[in-house]
Amino acid sequence: MDIDSIVQTATVYAIPVLFAISLHEAAHGYVARYFGDSTAADLGRLTANPLKHIDLFGTILLPLFLALIKLPPLGFAKPVPVDFGNLRNPKKHMAFVAAAGPAANFAMGMGWMLLWVVCTHVFVLPGDDFFVNMTKAGIGVNSAMCVFNLIPLPPLDGGRIVTGLLPMSLARPYARIERYGMFVFLGLVVLLQIGVLNGPLVAGMHLLQGIWYDLSYPLRALFS
Repeated sequence: MDIDSIVQTATVYAIPVLFAISLHEAAHGYVARYFGDSTAADLGRLTANPLKHIDLFGTILLPLFLALIKLPPLGFAKPVPVDFGNLRNPKKHMAFVAAAGPAANFAMGMGWMLLWVVCTHVFVLPGDDFFVNMTKAGIGVNSAMCVFNLIPLPPLDGGRIVTGLLPMSLARPYARIERYGMFVFLGLVVLLQIGVLNGPLVAGMHLLQGIWYDLSYPLRALFS
């Protein structure tokens, strides 16, 4: 693997990854504040400024490594602190706070899809153009993050959504999985590496990208 390939991949993915992860985390904080917990706001984490959210390994090194080995460029930022005890209805509102992250990735993925339409249909840039590649990276990164985070295992957002929906007798023991969060995340990355998780994840990404493509039809039709 040559240095030019590494630099090119890092350059194309830098902005999409930083925004995908930063806005994902900020969305958790905004929804938490709406439901009564201002912890993230008090610590200055309700911002799209990537410097407030960057984790050297999770935000930079891991996504770059995965992209270079042709796996979905997953990553994570420093988690936005949420005191679920401050929420007006902790169990119920925890699910909404968790869902805010994937929802932000869904919105950003749609935005990158519209930018791709502008680049390819309005400016008619070639497929290997830097900006076209960046829009493709944005679509890929956000679809990967959205689908991966909806896996129903704590501490992923999908796990917290499930915890919020389960009856209390099941929610408490299920939520205890979260204490092993780093092992859960690394285990899922290993499953990706050996190909066990690739099929479902890639299928979910393609489904999501297809939805964004269909939703972009009015803009594509306008410039066709």
